[in-house]
Amino acid sequence: MVFAAPNDALSRAEGVLDTDPTPLHASVAHQVIGIWQRDWGDMRLALDHLRRARALAARADSAEREADVLATLGVALVHAGRTREGLTAFEQGVERGSGHTRARVLFRRAYSWWVLGHHREALDDVRRAIPVLRQADDVIWTARALTLRATVHLALGAVDRADADFTAAEALWDTTGQEHDKADAVESRGLAAFRSGDVPAALRLLDEAAERYAKLGTPTFMLTIRRCEVLMAAGLAPEALAEADAATAVLDGIGGQSTLRAELLLTAAKAARLAGDPGTAIARAAVAVRLFAGQRRTWWEAHAQLVLIDARLAAGRGSGRLVAEAVKVAERLSAFGAPAAPEGWLLAGRIALALDWAADAERYLEVAARSRRSGPPLARMTGWAARALWARATGSQRGVLEACRRGLDVLDAHRTTLGASELRARATAQGAELAALAQQASLQGGGPRQLLVWSERWRATALSTPPTRPPADPTLLSGLTAFRVIAARAEEARMEGRPVPALEREQRRLEREIRSRTLHIRGHAPGYGARFDVGLLLERLGDGRLVELAVLDGRVQVLLCGGGRVRRFAGGLLAEAEREAEFVQSALRRLAHPGGERRLPPAEEAGRRLEELLLGPAAARLGSGPVVVVPPARLHRVPWALLPSLRERVVSVSPSASGWLRAHATEPPPGGKHVLVRGPGLATGGAEVPEVAGRYGTPTVLEHDEARAPRVLTELDGAALAHIAAHGTFRADSPMFSALRMADGPLIVHDFERLARSPYRIILSSCDTARLASVGADELLGLVTALLPLGTAGVVASSAPVNDEAVVPLMLALHKGLSSGVSLAQALRDARAALPGDALHQATGWAFTAFGAA
Repeated sequence: MVFAAPNDALSRAEGVLDTDPTPLHASVAHQVIGIWQRDWGDMRLALDHLRRARALAARADSAEREADVLATLGVALVHAGRTREGLTAFEQGVERGSGHTRARVLFRRAYSWWVLGHHREALDDVRRAIPVLRQADDVIWTARALTLRATVHLALGAVDRADADFTAAEALWDTTGQEHDKADAVESRGLAAFRSGDVPAALRLLDEAAERYAKLGTPTFMLTIRRCEVLMAAGLAPEALAEADAATAVLDGIGGQSTLRAELLLTAAKAARLAGDPGTAIARAAVAVRLFAGQRRTWWEAHAQLVLIDARLAAGRGSGRLVAEAVKVAERLSAFGAPAAPEGWLLAGRIALALDWAADAERYLEVAARSRRSGPPLARMTGWAARALWARATGSQRGVLEACRRGLDVLDAHRTTLGASELRARATAQGAELAALAQQASLQGGGPRQLLVWSERWRATALSTPPTRPPADPTLLSGLTAFRVIAARAEEARMEGRPVPALEREQRRLEREIRSRTLHIRGHAPGYGARFDVGLLLERLGDGRLVELAVLDGRVQVLLCGGGRVRRFAGGLLAEAEREAEFVQSALRRLAHPGGERRLPPAEEAGRRLEELLLGPAAARLGSGPVVVVPPARLHRVPWALLPSLRERVVSVSPSASGWLRAHATEPPPGGKHVLVRGPGLATGGAEVPEVAGRYGTPTVLEHDEARAPRVLTELDGAALAHIAAHGTFRADSPMFSALRMADGPLIVHDFERLARSPYRIILSSCDTARLASVGADELLGLVTALLPLGTAGVVASSAPVNDEAVVPLMLALHKGLSSGVSLAQALRDARAALPGDALHQATGWAFTAFGAA
């Protein structure tokens, strides 16, 4: 029962001991309690009960019973980090048992070999056990053995063999009532999906396993480790670090398995390194190395040393000694047949290159590059990164670009399997190095056109196709509705001064469920469309100019496109531009309130400094036509209209030149429906809406109780123009939950992604609606970027807090321009010019930006 209904088994075993049982029965009861404590409780108690179980088995004069207990004790000792004692217990168990019992002992020793990282020994033992278990018609233990063999195959990179064993085991589990084992089988299938590169399926299966474990009331430390591995592959390293650290704290609190503690620390170290926190990575990895060494788990120790060396390199500790350590680890991983071996050789090659050890670097990178031909996507990318680094070291620009192209193609193919736009965006971080190498090669040896092509190759790629539309999932739909209700209740309670902790906890729970369901969505796009065409861009620009800002080695490179050519100019340091942009945002916040006139001159001066840093000499060569700015993700909040050379121009912003071309080619929908929405709580009540309505004949106006999320979404779908006057909320911690406040609660980014086609043009007239989160390599998440891939050609939104009163005349002037037939960008330029000249109205105009090309 202990793996079918663990807590019931524990109660039954304790009940047996209360009845003055025979030594044989008492041995069984103590063994069950020992298993429960070993897997879900205190290891000290587990060892105490298992030793008593063995002594009682000896008193009962049952060799088979003693052999069985010795196997359970062996697993416990290994998990406690007492490897030598554990292996001795297994030897004794194999000697004492026979036939069927010995096969069960061999299975458990195979499991312990797997824990220790001795995969060949694990395969030998499990292969000896399976025929005997099958012959005895022991369905449960045969299924366990097949599951274990599949898991070992995965550790060795043999995904096809693992799939076959998982399938066979699953067919057997369906005939049993072993609920914990069934949950473990689902978890293992999630691991297999991950190893084959299917991240959405892995997350779905691991979440299903978590639900099964929750019903049984058992902790899920191994599941946490596997889920963290998937989160890291999906670009969610900070979340993986938080989950691993939380699980470690829980494990320490119950006195759990030392082996699991070491694995959780290794997982946390990997996550910290990927999250850009080498200090934490070093601290976690160093402890993990010591624990693995003490547990005699050399396979695991080598993996922890790999992370430790990588973190030390990131912290600036490269040296000849570190090269030697990296080579030693790479050799050990190769000897183990570990899939991580190419990472070790790549790391050794990086350090050698940094030290100008060319011959050594060539040797190490050549070995690492072998992984580019086969295996999971991330392993192949490791190989192409090694190839690109060596090509750069030998001065082969062509070789660098070819390796980068092939590596990014692998990642493109991987990202098409991801349906959620959040995963697509975050996964780009895995290609950042290849993209940077290609851009550096283009800067050094290619012309401005080539640099533009490579800048576009990895810019805002998550927006290049619409996210996979969420299926008609009743659970997801009910979750979105429940979230809206709870969020609305929490907001109402805050306004009335009532306590909200319980409502906030429920809101966070619903957010986790909604996000989990969306991350399960699998992508179906066959590719990312046609490659970027510089000639087409120059043709479509006409007399306009497009300014694309690329960042290489921390410095801005200005690519000015137009007039039939692409020119490059040097800009300033990105870090300085970011500081100026933050200063401007602070000034705009203060200018949104009356009496902030004294902040106006410093803001204008910051605009001049931003122009020098971001445009440099290109500012004087913008021509007289409209200007499209393509900034890097980290500069998305720059109010471009504040820059002197752009202040009187028609200016729009696009996440990429490719995105601008798509928006430019987007046709407005037939019918020309206009939708105007007024949400609750605005200081002016959305005063512009009634006046704007008169310009469009018979528009659909949603206000008061009609401005509820389901109705608003229905009307927005396929509209030609939408104007939404509603409070905007940006969620830096979870950008997909950035929202517009409707009568029934927040309308979030996940809601917009359910639209078949978002409005052709959309105006968001309230605060912070253009605020976005910079994620991945150069991607953005938020309201605006959710709309652009769904059919919206143009958006007007604010990147800063704005004064509701001052917004009204700006919006009226904006719609006056639109009704005369001009673009959103021109209408916004003209609307700014029509405003009063005081600081409040000027700041309001600067806070709004036109995105896209409509």
